[in-house]
Amino acid sequence: MNLIIDVGNTLVKLAVFQGAELIGKIIVEKRDLEKKLSEISQTHPGISGVIVSRVSPANFLWPSHLQRNAKILELSPGIVLPFENLYATPQTLGNDRIALAAAASKMYRDRNVLVIDAGTCITYDFKNKENQYLGGAISPGLHMRFRALNAFTANLPLVELQKDLKLTGNSTITSINSGVVYGILKEIDGVIEEYAAQYDKMVTIITGGDAHFLSINLKNSIFANSNFLLEGLNYILEFNISQ
Repeated sequence: MNLIIDVGNTLVKLAVFQGAELIGKIIVEKRDLEKKLSEISQTHPGISGVIVSRVSPANFLWPSHLQRNAKILELSPGIVLPFENLYATPQTLGNDRIALAAAASKMYRDRNVLVIDAGTCITYDFKNKENQYLGGAISPGLHMRFRALNAFTANLPLVELQKDLKLTGNSTITSINSGVVYGILKEIDGVIEEYAAQYDKMVTIITGGDAHFLSINLKNSIFANSNFLLEGLNYILEFNISQ
């Protein structure tokens, strides 16, 4: 049984896997992490492997049970990966992108895979059918674009996402919503089409907080998987334990 700890800027995702099966997932604030780890170690005494991925610092004490009985790994550039990493600056590659590439390797090892993570930023990560990670792209996410329009202009308001899409906005708010949302949809569809033109039989996955909303409005066929990053972290842990 494995415990996955994904530390974000303010929130932490915790997931428990039995083999490749996700059996439990919660999201907590950083301040509650230590308490929740203690609860999980008692609820799941069979945890034998733990992996921690951090995009920001998080200080906590490990429960004594996990310290005694589990192999604890920290995701870092030096960890053994289940794919060949051809990124030119691997030391700068974010943990989230590493985990997504690992999930692509686990589920589609012999396929060309484009993974789109629609969160604070939108990241595009590509793994080819030779199981090589090539890199991708990073662009602003939905809410970052809304905030940018407000921050860098004198009169535009800060708009919240409106899921009732209108191509032609008939107010400032609906015009901003149209511009941001349709701009992202066309960007994603365009990136998918560019990759598909170069790589045959490509699989496209979308994950992240805005994945569901975007996936149902995209033109291209795409698979939404909200747990793809957690599955990738679990695979990296399993891969390292087996070495």
